[in-house]
Amino acid sequence: MAAEHGTADGRRARGERRRAQIIEATLAVVLRDGAAGVTHRSVAKEAEITTSLTLYYFATLDDLLIAALSSVTEEYTERIRRLIESEDDPLDGLARLIAESAGPGRERALAERELSTLAARRPALRPVARRWRDNVAELARTRTDDPDAVEAFVAVSDGLCASLLLNDAEADPEHIRAVLGRTLRRTHQ
Repeated sequence: MAAEHGTADGRRARGERRRAQIIEATLAVVLRDGAAGVTHRSVAKEAEITTSLTLYYFATLDDLLIAALSSVTEEYTERIRRLIESEDDPLDGLARLIAESAGPGRERALAERELSTLAARRPALRPVARRWRDNVAELARTRTDDPDAVEAFVAVSDGLCASLLLNDAEADPEHIRAVLGRTLRRTHQ
């Protein structure tokens, strides 16, 4: 019985590694060719596996795209959760996270942005695409209960990320922190 359990665990681990390999290949295709370049065939080629294997793990293109977007948003979600639960200044942490879009986190941020934009045309992606916005809103609510300020904070966070991806300049986390802070200090007129 223990041998059967070990075999099942081994198969499960191999399956998880294969899924991760396919997801990483999907993100590589998104970075190289954009979201429109993602097909089971292009991902299989990138992963150096058969197309039928990508279809085995991800039956539809939406399944594949959701898994790729989820892998990126889960990382952001985890980091934002830690910021919310931390004793540290969550705005400072978010500013640093956003600033990474211009540096070491550029590829992941670009893939997330590309796939999130695709959600406007592919409704199946929308719940996953909303995670970033939902988490940023939750972080804002640690500082204000004004729904307009929360909405503005989310919009400014999105805009800052987009701006960093469009520019080739270094990001200044202190400037980003100041912009985010001003958004929360706005008052009703």
